[in-house]
Amino acid sequence: MSPQPENPRPSSAVTCPPGGSPQDEFTAEERSILLKLAHTAIESTLTGQKISLDPPSPHLAELRGAFTTIYVRGELRGCVGYVLPVHSLYRTVAETARSAAFEDTRFLPISGEETADLEVSLSILSPTQTIRPEEVEIGKHGLLISQHGRRGLLLPQVPVEHGWDRVIFLEQTCRKAGLPIYAWRQGATLEAFTAEVFGDGCRK
Repeated sequence: MSPQPENPRPSSAVTCPPGGSPQDEFTAEERSILLKLAHTAIESTLTGQKISLDPPSPHLAELRGAFTTIYVRGELRGCVGYVLPVHSLYRTVAETARSAAFEDTRFLPISGEETADLEVSLSILSPTQTIRPEEVEIGKHGLLISQHGRRGLLLPQVPVEHGWDRVIFLEQTCRKAGLPIYAWRQGATLEAFTAEVFGDGCRK
């Protein structure tokens, strides 16, 4: 499975919320490791160096979906991820960071000169579960909709950033899939997931 591009708003760089919250799955140390890995994966691609993708802990070895979003001086420059878990989280972060930096065709590839101003945000996805439209909660759920071989995904932060209500969120997820905006009412498969989102503020 190839990583898929995602499109949050250009101004939506994510910083790290206060650590230590009981609902956070990842510790401050794990967040720092993953963010450092994302930067290292990008820089090593530019220099031609190889890096180890062996997870440093069982938790980071778990199969998880994730998206990496990158910004340069606050401007969106790439967002790519795996919806479904196909690799260890550690490897997924490295691969999606490289793809976001160099393979998101909506943007120019990151240059070596830009790495000093590069910021990373990670969205670590939970497993998807089938959900009814009326159960979708703005700010909590990301959506994955599929029908007739088409599939579209929007992360949980997207409707919050755009000020969408639940119906618009459902319609825009259909649009992302290339489906009619009312497909969620007409038999499309609707799945939801949550995401733990953190950015380079966690590394400071």
